[in-house]
Amino acid sequence: MHVVILAEFAAASGGAEKVAVESARALAEAGAEVTYIQAIGGPVDPLLDHPRLRRIELGLPDVWSLPAWRGAASGIWNGAAAARLAATLDTLDALPRPPDCLHLHQWTRALSPAVLPVLLARGIPVVLTLHDYALACPNGVDYRFDRAEPCTLTPLSGACLAASCDPKSRLHKLVRVGRAAALRLAVGRTALDVVHVCDGSRARVEGRLGTLRVRHHRVDNPVRIERGPPAEPAANDAVVYVGRLTPEKGADLVAEAARRVGLPALFVGAGPLEARLRAEGAEVLGWRSPEAVAAILRRRARAVCAPSRWLETGPLTVYEALAQGLPVVASRRSGAAEKVVDGETGFVVEPEAAALTGAFGSLKDDALTARFGREAYDRYWRAPLTLAAHARSLLTLYSRLRDEYLMRQCGMVGHDTQLPTAHPRGASLGRDPFSSL
Repeated sequence: MHVVILAEFAAASGGAEKVAVESARALAEAGAEVTYIQAIGGPVDPLLDHPRLRRIELGLPDVWSLPAWRGAASGIWNGAAAARLAATLDTLDALPRPPDCLHLHQWTRALSPAVLPVLLARGIPVVLTLHDYALACPNGVDYRFDRAEPCTLTPLSGACLAASCDPKSRLHKLVRVGRAAALRLAVGRTALDVVHVCDGSRARVEGRLGTLRVRHHRVDNPVRIERGPPAEPAANDAVVYVGRLTPEKGADLVAEAARRVGLPALFVGAGPLEARLRAEGAEVLGWRSPEAVAAILRRRARAVCAPSRWLETGPLTVYEALAQGLPVVASRRSGAAEKVVDGETGFVVEPEAAALTGAFGSLKDDALTARFGREAYDRYWRAPLTLAAHARSLLTLYSRLRDEYLMRQCGMVGHDTQLPTAHPRGASLGRDPFSSL
């Protein structure tokens, strides 16, 4: 099977790129032929160096690097991106093994909705992973930054258009509304196959897509971590937060709750709250490599906290913490909370300082912290989210979609055929995904 992975970067500057790169590597290791198309130039992750993996760069500019008017226009509809992608796919079609499936991970920084008609016209399955809510919500995260709470408005309704919910400005909101409208026009009545990385994402998106027709599938994000001895969280001192330091991700809540119970708060990342956190006495390390983060967690983390105020789909750090045997305190609004067993591997709480304070206070108990850590480790490794498991899930989905397309071309099924949902663990759904590699 030949799979095309389409993303805007070839190195991790966020969770979506990390998943795209690791998916490409996992598929190549599973025996698939993989073409990784990156829209924007820049660093390239060494994971993309594999004999069965080719990389193509479209050379598009990041819309945030362009003059305001041009960036706005390109963000809504980037005709150059569509043309370059179409030409690239034409060259791939000429290969001895043309693509069997196209998998889009990102499109908001350079590609724009203009690439969707190009992808959907190729006559092969197209899959879109929803790392956020940009398919439904203009600002992409289904969150009202003006009120610091999840949005309850119908996307693109009159109330939505009037809301001053964008994290930057009303002008940015206008551009994002134009992009969302362009996306719906670009897709039309075509049924999209979308992959959710958590159950909460599907529950949130259903009913908020307007005229878009969507078939939902569920595949866990991969976690690239080798099994080693479990950490010893009871011997560590700090509550650790890893990620961008912003209010919507709850970094300020960690600092306040840790201060209330007398535990050190350690932050790995950077962002708008960095100066405030430093001034309040928190330890802020800035960004670190994945290897360095893993070492910091083992050495310092009594628990890892993901206290998002917004409906975060699946912060990978939570899974990595569980894999090392570290308790996790997760926001009830986060997809990561689905992997935390409340009262057994950590706590699932509301993203509020009082709730976090209670959880952190409990974790001052060495015996409880050690027990949570052991249980986290054991539960994770009974069903680990490995790259191999991720590849099996994707290949199962791709194979079923490809078979449906072939049957449709022969007139054996209708265009509205609903496929069974892909199993998150990659269990067989009837066909061996490796049978035609």
